[in-house]
Amino acid sequence: MPLYEHVFLARQDLSQAQVDALAAAATEIIETNAGKVTKTETWGLKGLAYKIKRNRKAHFVMLNLEAPAGVVAELERQTGLNEDIIRYITIRVDELEAGPSVQMRKQERERPRRRDREEG
Repeated sequence: MPLYEHVFLARQDLSQAQVDALAAAATEIIETNAGKVTKTETWGLKGLAYKIKRNRKAHFVMLNLEAPAGVVAELERQTGLNEDIIRYITIRVDELEAGPSVQMRKQERERPRRRDREEG
């Protein structure tokens, strides 16, 4: 089965529980159509390079999928209809990352620096 990474940006005024519900809804769409979500990562609220639909920040969520192309088309269709999601992208990949993504590793590297600045 083809492998995909699906990333979506949710509006900045949503709570974390609402963002988790959006990720759960995407997972449900995939699993009801014979696909499988292997990993879900919430990258948090991040600033955007430019305004998108009057939002300066957005909640970033990434899903790793194993699904046929028709399932991905349905996921993108329903994601496009959702007003809480301001952008999304689905990329076909040769293999899925086993560990944490680059964004999650970046967050882990930045934490010690903040502590170092506060101590020094």
